[in-house]
Amino acid sequence: MKYDFDLENRKEARKQLIYKILLTVVEIAIVIFAGFAITHIGMVTYTVSGQSMAPTLKNGDKILVNKISYHLHSVKRNDVVVVEQSGSEHNYYTSVRIIGLPGEKVQIKDGKVYIDGNKLNEKYHFPKMENGGLALEAFTLDDNEYFALCENRNNCEDSRNANIGNIMKENIVGKAWIRTNGLELIGHIDAFKKKK
Repeated sequence: MKYDFDLENRKEARKQLIYKILLTVVEIAIVIFAGFAITHIGMVTYTVSGQSMAPTLKNGDKILVNKISYHLHSVKRNDVVVVEQSGSEHNYYTSVRIIGLPGEKVQIKDGKVYIDGNKLNEKYHFPKMENGGLALEAFTLDDNEYFALCENRNNCEDSRNANIGNIMKENIVGKAWIRTNGLELIGHIDAFKKKK
């Protein structure tokens, strides 16, 4: 009696193929479940409206916002955050960069930010501010209160303006984390041109 090794090899190959297909299906299911959990529990998608955060964020950019980040650690200077603002008819969302932290004394003099009387050595290169707004006079931030500026500082409204004012911690939705274009990840938010 002749043994059919070819039949045995085909059976083994079929088993391996079925195993690989099942493994792939399980992996895809795990990724879909994890993605669903992350986006509905810990992440939200936000679409940038306007040019206030240009060039870091541009009109129409989609970003992932990490909602649990600030439950694990505190808001830091230079973090780009998404904030819920109250409007006359409905609430809206905006993105800003955190500059002043609770308890700090903030002032804008000669187009530059001063924290506790010292000129802030900003991590990034921004155009000189033409209007210091509410921050022309020094003031101290309360607990859970932040001073925030936009990147496009001469063409936006931020904490310098009375209709925005300082940002309360409870209004911070989360940390702007990743710029995305649908399913394609474009990069981390902090990809602004650093000073040389």
